[in-house]
Amino acid sequence: MNRPKDAIVRHGFADRVIHWLIAIGFFLAALSGLAFFHPSLFFLSYLFGGGTWARILHPLLGLFMSLFFFWFALKHVRDNLIGADDRRWLANAHAVMAGHEEGVPDAGKYNAGQKVLYWMLALCMLGLLVTGFFFWRPYFADYFPIWFVRLATLLHAVSAAGLIMLVLGHIYMSIWTTYSVRAMMFGWVTRAWAKKHHAAWYREVR
Repeated sequence: MNRPKDAIVRHGFADRVIHWLIAIGFFLAALSGLAFFHPSLFFLSYLFGGGTWARILHPLLGLFMSLFFFWFALKHVRDNLIGADDRRWLANAHAVMAGHEEGVPDAGKYNAGQKVLYWMLALCMLGLLVTGFFFWRPYFADYFPIWFVRLATLLHAVSAAGLIMLVLGHIYMSIWTTYSVRAMMFGWVTRAWAKKHHAAWYREVR
C-alpha cells in the first residue's frame, strides 16, 4: 500500500512481527485446547494430527504465545499505565462508542480502553501460563496432589475463556476503529487519524 506524505509511524516492524506471531500462537493454542474442552470439539484435534499430537503440541504452542506476548507487553508497559485522564476517559467511554471522542481527554499512544484490555490480557495470559504447568503431563503434574491439579485445570479453562473473549473483543474493536488493522499491517497512520483518535500521542510525535 502506498504510504501518504503525511503518514506517521505507529507500529515499528518488530512490533508488527511480534503482534502477528502472538496472533498465530493464540489461534493455534486456542484450537488445540478447545479440542479437549468438550467432546463435541474433539474434531479440532485433527487439525494437529489427532488427539495425541494435539495434547503434545498444545502446551508448546501456549509457551510460544506467552513468550512473545510478555515480550511485547513488557516493551509497552509504560505506555499502558493508567492515570487520571484515563479514568476520566473510562467514565465517558459511552461517548467514544457513540463516535464523540471530542468529549473525552486526549488519548496517548493507547487510549484507556486499550490499556484496560492490555492488563486483562496480561492477567489471563499469566493465569494460563502458571496453571498450565501444574497439569502438564508427564513433566509436572505428578508433583502435585490430584485436587490441586483439578483446580489448576479449572482455572486454566476460566483463563482461556477470558482470553478468547478478550481477543474477540479486540478484533471487533480493531475493525470498528477504521484503519487500525491497516496500521498493524503496514505500520503507519495518517496525521488526521492520529489527531482524531490519539491526540496526545500525535502532539508528542509531531
